[in-house]
Amino acid sequence: MPAYVTLPRDTNQALGIGRYAVQMLAGDFDLPGEQVVARLEQFHLDSVACAVSAIACRTNAPWVLRNEALQYPHVAAGGGRATCFGSSTGVAPEKAVVANCSAVREWDANGTNFGYNPLRGDTAGEFGHNDFYPVAIAAAQLARLDGRQALLGMLVIDELRGRLAEVFSLKDHKIDHVLHGAIASAAAYGAMLGGTPAQIESALGLLVAHYIPFRAIRGGRQLSDSKGAAAALAAELAVLSVRRAMNGLRGPADVFRNPQAVFCLFQPPGRDDCSPFDLTLATGGDDFAVMGMHFKLGLYEHQSAGAIDALLQLLTDHPRLLEDPDQIERMVVKIYQPAFGIICDPAKRDPRTRQSADHSMVYILATLLRKAIQQRTSGWKELMLMPSDYDSLALTDGLTRKLMEIIQVEHGGPDYDEKYPDGIPTSVKIICRQGDPLASSLVMYPPGHARNATADLEDLLTYKFHALARLGTDDVGGLRERFERLSEKTVAQIAQINSFPIRGVA
Repeated sequence: MPAYVTLPRDTNQALGIGRYAVQMLAGDFDLPGEQVVARLEQFHLDSVACAVSAIACRTNAPWVLRNEALQYPHVAAGGGRATCFGSSTGVAPEKAVVANCSAVREWDANGTNFGYNPLRGDTAGEFGHNDFYPVAIAAAQLARLDGRQALLGMLVIDELRGRLAEVFSLKDHKIDHVLHGAIASAAAYGAMLGGTPAQIESALGLLVAHYIPFRAIRGGRQLSDSKGAAAALAAELAVLSVRRAMNGLRGPADVFRNPQAVFCLFQPPGRDDCSPFDLTLATGGDDFAVMGMHFKLGLYEHQSAGAIDALLQLLTDHPRLLEDPDQIERMVVKIYQPAFGIICDPAKRDPRTRQSADHSMVYILATLLRKAIQQRTSGWKELMLMPSDYDSLALTDGLTRKLMEIIQVEHGGPDYDEKYPDGIPTSVKIICRQGDPLASSLVMYPPGHARNATADLEDLLTYKFHALARLGTDDVGGLRERFERLSEKTVAQIAQINSFPIRGVA
């Protein structure tokens, strides 16, 4: 049965979060359900393939941060050592965290959430991503914990950041969503290292009072490395804040009710003794936030998943489009806000960096259509977008650029907006030079979406894991075996979990 604890808005929620994390790690609550453990394992395994491939492809931010981490050797007093992917060298834990979270996040291809819980009336709709699992691994390595404790740490991270996303929209105030992940990371990391609720409260005060990431990191006509590294940099500061708090540095107390901190400052609660929200957290059963999170089945901004599925539906139902693509005169996509504003704005019509291209609806759809034409197929697995679809050759491909010109994106209006974030309401219409227009159905829950009930998710995730992991290793099966069934790993296995070769990495 589901079980919960609620931190009311008129209480010290920072201290309550600390208590929650400590009790979860101590096993004071009921066990999470089997499907929760299985879903968390899926998300973690997916993140590992993303990370290994990003490092092997020598993407910039993961390489810069990994090389930086290796310049800070560190072994804890008890012999524990936090490590980077592909290394057995113990490094400062915040450096292992920033390097590994950066690698997980680099492709922007791991899990996501939309902050939507209508049963509780918590529909703030903040985004978030499963970028922070390396925090739990680093803590487990440092404190010499086993895989079950590492998995509980991951569960705490996803539960806290997922529920915060449901009750407070950071984006509405131009603050980046990684702040929720940083708060969650600090709580889990502190609890795993034996911190007290009061010490975690101080860490949260330091984090929220001193280190607020604004959405300027996502500004500009072409997105940069720091956008992809945002979660990693936030997690690094979370770990540092915990260390300082556990060493005796006191941060501002009761930060969620502090009228000068971001929560009350931007969303005044109307009373001096309140935060803007109640916060309900799962303590057992199957209703953890991770169960409402979504998978990305390739490299694309998740807001485009509905359009991808709609296009593939049309190509499957009308294979003649692939036999004679010149008959396609125009493609019209209807979509909801905020997707229309994020991935369909004019700046995204001419992407010159991967970070911009994977947030460009017209580039994503044009690339899929080009691949479908060239390969004469319309399958999700066969057309799954991979790193090579965003390299310099792909970004300037003549056919892709030609197809981008015929794609038109329209805001679907209230009928679409009201269906988000329950689903990803999108439709695609193809206007041919002859014959009637071809229209897809309205897509709400594409493959990868938490409420999709038709796709073979495990099959798609296995294909994705192999497609990405083989970029970094010849032993894909061995890599999978190393990380799957995390809850069964021993202390020794967690200590060595990152000690595996990555192609091209010394």
